[in-house]
Order: sequence, then C-alpha cells, then structure tokens
Amino acid sequence: MDTNNKIALITGGSRGLGKNMALALAQKGIDIILTYHSNQAAANEVVTAIELMGQKAVAFQLDTSNTATFDSFIMQVKDYLKENYSRSNFDFLINNAGTALYSLAAETSEEQVIDIFNIHYKGVFFLTQKALPIMHDGGGIVNISSGLSRITMPGSSVYASMKSAIETYSRYLAKELGDRKIRVNVIAPGAIETDFGGGRVRDNKEINANIAGITALGRVGLPDDIGKVVAFLCTQDAGWVNAQRIEVSGGQAI
Repeated sequence: MDTNNKIALITGGSRGLGKNMALALAQKGIDIILTYHSNQAAANEVVTAIELMGQKAVAFQLDTSNTATFDSFIMQVKDYLKENYSRSNFDFLINNAGTALYSLAAETSEEQVIDIFNIHYKGVFFLTQKALPIMHDGGGIVNISSGLSRITMPGSSVYASMKSAIETYSRYLAKELGDRKIRVNVIAPGAIETDFGGGRVRDNKEINANIAGITALGRVGLPDDIGKVVAFLCTQDAGWVNAQRIEVSGGQAI
C-alpha cells in the first residue's frame, strides 16, 4: 500500500502521544485529520507543523466520551474529505484520546468508572463503528492500550481493565474486518514522559526513577518512542501485522 495521499484520523492529536503520532504519520507522507477536546490553539499548532512538512492537516473538536456527537462529527469528516480530496473515505483510524484515573478499587466511585468506560471503551467502540463505512478497504486501525494491562500497579484497576477490554475488542475486530483487508492492532505504551495524568511520570522524580529502574533499557519512555511505531503500522511495511498487541515499553517489568 503506497502511503502517498493516504489519510489518517487520530483522536486526541493535539498533545502528548497523540501529537507525536500525528507528526510521525505526517513524516511518512500521510495526511492527518486530528481531534482535540478543548485546546484548539494547541491543535492548530500541530496542524501548522504538519503543513510545514508538506502534508495536509485539519483539526476538529470532539469529545470522544459523548457518542451523541459522533454522527455529526463523521459528517464533518466526510464534508472535509469531499471538499479537499474529492472522496469520502480515509485510510487509518488511531483511537488515542483518553484520560487517566489513579484510584484504589476500594475508593473508586461509580461515576469514575462510568467516565473511564465512556472514554476508553464505549467511545472507541462506537466511533470505530461510525467510521468503518468511510474507511478504505485495505486500511488499518490502531487502538491504544497500556502496559498496565499486563503490569499491575495499585490505583489503575479501572483504567487497565478498560484497556484490557480494548485489546480483546481489537482481536475480534481484526477477525471481523479481515474480508475488507483492514488490519487492527494495539499499541501498549509503557510509562511515558508526557502531561498525561498530570505529568506524574515526567515530573515526579521518584516515580520516574522507579520506572527506569525496572525497565531493561534503563529509562522512562518518550513520545518519540511511541509515535514512530504507530506510523510504522500505517505503512505497507506492516502489511502482514494484524491482531497484535505490541508493547512499546523498553522492556518494563520483564
């Protein structure tokens, strides 16, 4: 699959790992549609950076926890595609948007569980469902999980459980979309230095040092470690990679 004129839709692309993924995809010659939750200025900065690479990009607002907005969002994407590409289909979907939750199981409220479910499972499930009719056959989906679906750390039971559900969902989706030659894979980042979860991995020296100490390569991950792997999965070089959970953690807790 030639990546020229290919288009990727990435949720949560205005900051952190999503931003890095968007830039890495653009470096592969893939045009970008990204979503942001509230920070339009940051999203526009990513669009400008991509355009400076010579690729097309646009940013749309989307709350991925609010499924009631998905139909209008998909129409917005279709209108953009028709106006700028004279087509109504895109090639790659990267379900990246998300928020953290650090709460012991004994102290977690029902509202917190519902919020994380809406963002990390329900939103991913139904946005993918809405997007599938306008995805090109032979394209790909990359869902973002977490090293926490394998590594147990107190306080992450709800978040990690939703990510485990996404991993199972992705395998089923890969099977169901096989006839369309749409590949579905999961990236499971280890601990990464971003502002995710209030930047605790990046800014808390004790947490950072502890994670580095249990990682084979001796450091905490950086956004560049993740974005390039996502971009690889959206190229023909990864054309035979399907239904896989790829942990990108530098060998954390092995």
